[in-house]
Amino acid sequence: MPLDQYRIEPFDHDGLSYDVYWRGSGPGVVVMAEMPGITPEVVAFADACVERGMTVAMPSMFGTPGAPGTTARALAVIARTCIRKEFGAFARKADRPVTVWLRALAAELHHRAGGPGVGAVGMCFTGGFALAMMVDDIVVAPVLSQPSLPLGPKGKADIGVSDETLQVVRSRVDAGCQVLGLRFTGDSFVPEERFESLKKALGDGFVAVEIPSPDPTWNIGSKAHSVITTEVVPEQPDHPATRALAHVVDFLSAKLEVAAN
Repeated sequence: MPLDQYRIEPFDHDGLSYDVYWRGSGPGVVVMAEMPGITPEVVAFADACVERGMTVAMPSMFGTPGAPGTTARALAVIARTCIRKEFGAFARKADRPVTVWLRALAAELHHRAGGPGVGAVGMCFTGGFALAMMVDDIVVAPVLSQPSLPLGPKGKADIGVSDETLQVVRSRVDAGCQVLGLRFTGDSFVPEERFESLKKALGDGFVAVEIPSPDPTWNIGSKAHSVITTEVVPEQPDHPATRALAHVVDFLSAKLEVAAN
């Protein structure tokens, strides 16, 4: 089973409680799963962080941990999760209540793991949460992989946080904290307008990795979405998604000052 090497602990804060999967040693990274939850591919990404020398805290906020990410399961989980108020899936220029819980988890992770701070990796539904977590100085390595909220055609240029939070994020970026963002160019869930908003708001502090899609050369389809999980081809180190995964792990390792193995 993909999660056999992880220990499970519930974490409670601000009226929310989720199980958290822990593994590793060294500076910490909060890994936030994409839809439909902690799939084997998400676990593989977390394992890559552990193997590099990091402690992973991976909350299970939706779905069945360890279950495969089938289309049917994804649709069912999305339908249930989108109406939950803590996620605010359709809210524009708004902070998601769940990010308060995530910030508390990041603080607990930093307390346990030490280091210069923690990383925060969001994917898909959780992709923008790492941005909101930057209001706390301990988040020093935020990664936004295919950030898909808010949903809906009216939110294409929205980056998923309030103006007040964005102001704090800008100050963090001005002080030297970089934000890494990744997407496939043809991904309708992560429109070009959203990344343009991030570039405009954060300037050179926003490091964008945008992989052309579709791209038959690499067998990247028009519906390619999960940059650092399901689209990764481990046996092809030069594949754009495989290189993107390596880029993310390198980014986290550098910002968290992980000791060389």
